[in-house]
Amino acid sequence: MIVVPVKEGDNIEKALKKFKRKFEKTGVVKELRRRQQFDKPSVVKRERMMHAIYVQKLRQNEE
Repeated sequence: MIVVPVKEGDNIEKALKKFKRKFEKTGVVKELRRRQQFDKPSVVKRERMMHAIYVQKLRQNEE
């Protein structure tokens, strides 16, 4: 459970902003979107490989 302490006289918009930031850091929405559809293990593996190749090319171009 996310708790955002609010002091008396504190702006409610700031408290709401803090809450949204904390909620975003938990990754709940990201996990929910990921679980909405099923990806075959072979597709996930292919995406990871393609990402690794991409990162490797970026690092080679840096040097």
